Amino acid sequence: MTLRLLFTLLLLSLLPVAHASASARINEATVPMEAVRLGTHSYFVQGQPGAASSENQGFMSNAGFVLTRDSVVVFDTLASPPLAEKLVGLIRKITSKPIKLVIVSHYHADHFYGLQVFKALGAEIWAHQATEGATRTEGAAERLVQRKEALFPWVDEDTQLLEADRFIAGDLDFEMGGVRFALRDVGPAHSSEDLALMVKPDGVLFAGDLVFRGRVPFVGDADGQAWIAALDKLIALNPKVLVPGHGAHSRTPRADLVFTRDYLKFLRDQMGPPARNLVPFEEAYEKVDWSKYRNMPAFNEANRLNAYNQYLRLELEGGN
Repeated sequence: MTLRLLFTLLLLSLLPVAHASASARINEATVPMEAVRLGTHSYFVQGQPGAASSENQGFMSNAGFVLTRDSVVVFDTLASPPLAEKLVGLIRKITSKPIKLVIVSHYHADHFYGLQVFKALGAEIWAHQATEGATRTEGAAERLVQRKEALFPWVDEDTQLLEADRFIAGDLDFEMGGVRFALRDVGPAHSSEDLALMVKPDGVLFAGDLVFRGRVPFVGDADGQAWIAALDKLIALNPKVLVPGHGAHSRTPRADLVFTRDYLKFLRDQMGPPARNLVPFEEAYEKVDWSKYRNMPAFNEANRLNAYNQYLRLELEGGN
């Protein structure tokens, strides 16, 4: 065998490896992500503003992690496996401790599509009892198709929708690695299955999508009355730091929790009597003084829809 033939065979044997390596990198998340320290144990990463897109690679929601004496607890896993891998990389820059537990705030795509990465590392997944079977619904399948189209290659045929290993019903206080946690059942509110997590020694509250900071919330057809009760439960925790599902963290958490609660109360107070008295929605909406909220971000996009959906819900509730 000549030296040239030997070199050619060696080169050909390396080509599949090089191709496989390139394929492995094609869906790597390259969007900037930074771990922000909030307390002795608590960190979070902040997603970019706006809806999920190819520009932000789906990184538009927040996630958090907590370092205990012997392990790591993660809250939410972002909108794709590549984003979850990037989050794991940030955790690994801080600690080599095993990631033992992942808690999912709710099963909306931007908060749980990265679960498979943490499951592969041996983490146990906790979610609200109402999420049981959620990944097997027609709506979940349709959402996955939509995400594959909008966020390819970061969401693709290898993206798995995983259910929890443990379903949580009711409030749960627990300790892991010397750190005390308060897990709170706060659904149905933004979704039917909301969970919030308080890291007690840090006073850090991971609130999921129950709080929208600095903007008019997207309420949709959520149960406004139940959401108000959930926010009262979070206010009672008296957190020092608040991490919402989207946007910057807050060191004035009570003000942000109260703002969202009072907005929901205002919607119900304004839409309840017209719904009860069969006043047409458009007429009722135009009579409301929205000046307190009109100049806030997302007012034009969210407020009319919020009011309309709450009007419809209040019709069913008898306007109360």
